Amino acid sequence: MIELLTTIANRILSGGLKTHLAVYIISFALGIALIQLLFYRLLRIVAARTNISYPLLAQTFKGIPTLLGMLVGLYASMEILTIPPRPLLFLQKIFSSLVILALTLLVARLAAGFLKQKFGKTSGAFASTSILVTTIDLGVYSVGILFLLQSFGVAISPLLTALGVGGLAAALALQDTLANLFSGINILIAKQVRMGDFVKLSTGEEGQVVDMNWRNTTIKTGTENMVVIPNQKFASTTITNYAQPFAECAIAVPVGVSYASDLDYVEQVTVEVAIEVLREIAGGVAAVAPLVRYTGFADSSITFNVILRVQSVTAQYLVRHEFIKRLHARYRREGVVIPYPTRTVNVEQLPRQE
Repeated sequence: MIELLTTIANRILSGGLKTHLAVYIISFALGIALIQLLFYRLLRIVAARTNISYPLLAQTFKGIPTLLGMLVGLYASMEILTIPPRPLLFLQKIFSSLVILALTLLVARLAAGFLKQKFGKTSGAFASTSILVTTIDLGVYSVGILFLLQSFGVAISPLLTALGVGGLAAALALQDTLANLFSGINILIAKQVRMGDFVKLSTGEEGQVVDMNWRNTTIKTGTENMVVIPNQKFASTTITNYAQPFAECAIAVPVGVSYASDLDYVEQVTVEVAIEVLREIAGGVAAVAPLVRYTGFADSSITFNVILRVQSVTAQYLVRHEFIKRLHARYRREGVVIPYPTRTVNVEQLPRQE
């Protein structure tokens, strides 16, 4: 590519500044086009040979090919043109700054992409884990800025000392904020809760975890509302995670029939309806046979639970809905009575006193 640029530069009209500008523009354009072409082809090959999706790779490396192309164009320009010492020194500093910037962005994007794949829910779409992404970005960009300042001749030792003293003062002033930050990081690293999990808190809130930032955890409820909980309270409360160790779960549907019913026949009919529902309704697990378990003698009925297997806790509502409808219709056809609550009261008549 350097030989090609040299040939083009020699054919440009001599004019000093015009020639330099033309070479700069051509070098940058060819460098960016070449790197982007090669880079995105390489990403497609990586995506085809791994389990990482191409959109995630493209999002992770967004902007990196442009920076690399600018580096290639700037390097080619410095090699082709005869530049005086002082402008050459300035261009070399720009080149080193672009190298640091490209490496910083590359490390930050790689870390963010890794965290999205590692701690996001592995069900297709990658959920937001903004607390870890923000923390990693802050650390990587801070190191990149320090290297950038050092490349321009700025002494960073006094700056590090000032940052250390200022950081101690900020830590004392922001105790609650830091407690929420490290509580959220601890939850994600421990993998007790992942983005996309359906959880229920001991305080009664339940829903899907959609985000955990540096201060709060956001839960989306079944009514599409958002519940925002400080990370410190979220980490200290009792949590029921319906998505771990696996999403499938069993639900119990309570039923009661009259004392005059044939319990064996009731069990047979109920299991037939349950199998039909699990096979036909989305969310049911037909591979696991439903169960009927009698639980007791109530005031007006014999009670039992029907145990159904569903794919997730959120799938239970439709399965339960269809099962109750179909069971009620089947009981009416079969003559199985679901009695109303009744109570027999014996009134004792006292003898009359004369």
